[in-house]
Amino acid sequence: MANIARVYNFPGADSGDQESRVAELDDGYTRIANELLESIASADLTARQLKLMLAYIRKTYGFNKKSDRIADEQIAQITCLSRQNVNKAKKELLSMNCLFLDGSKIGVNKEVSAWRFSKCLQVSNFVSKSETRNVSKLETSEVSKLETHKRHSLKTNKDNINNPPIVPQAVIPPKPEKTQKRATQFPKDFTTTEGNLKLATELGVDLQSEVSAFSDHHQSKGSTFKDWNLALNTWLRNAAKFGRRTQPVARNSSRSLPENFAGKDYGQTEIPDWAR
Repeated sequence: MANIARVYNFPGADSGDQESRVAELDDGYTRIANELLESIASADLTARQLKLMLAYIRKTYGFNKKSDRIADEQIAQITCLSRQNVNKAKKELLSMNCLFLDGSKIGVNKEVSAWRFSKCLQVSNFVSKSETRNVSKLETSEVSKLETHKRHSLKTNKDNINNPPIVPQAVIPPKPEKTQKRATQFPKDFTTTEGNLKLATELGVDLQSEVSAFSDHHQSKGSTFKDWNLALNTWLRNAAKFGRRTQPVARNSSRSLPENFAGKDYGQTEIPDWAR
């Protein structure tokens, strides 16, 4: 049986066969203010943030809109970023006031003065002056010290990597111990509280008489309580619970009583002849 060889031609990435792409205004353009474009160029943005700003400009001003409903997937397709990175960079731009939300719509904030950055490259003139003022002195006077300091810094960093600093553990202060109230006998200066008076009024008992009976009872027994006012409340509840007695039922005077038949005189009974 003869061996058959087959040759497959796969399309290769031949740069010569690809057509050159040239951007033309006839294919569409985006109308944008020069100040907004310059503010984006001078802003201290990361690469992802810059790509998102340009993508949102394309999706809004590219369609003559200030804002629109734009999903993260649409921005991910333009910027070639993952949806997670797009969402993270979008939140960062919103916190910096570079983007704004209008309900479910999103757009680029044209109020560039409201943008907030930690650093901005708009102060380039000031930076250049501060950098060129003392350049010659730094480079010519103490070169040996700088080199020594550089070697010492590298050694220190290496030691720090091998021996990380020990972080002291936070000392948790001990919780204050709660002082337990001890039980005492009936105090001589015992006074009732508003709570006792309110409870006695609700239960309909005489507070003064119950306090007198309460003190006599517990002083004679030598009782001890931690809170005598709470003990008095218990006494008042028991007094209201057990102090009511049911009234005896009055007997009806008209009720018939058993008659004394033996004490009555019924006369003589005649005996019949047949019984004699």
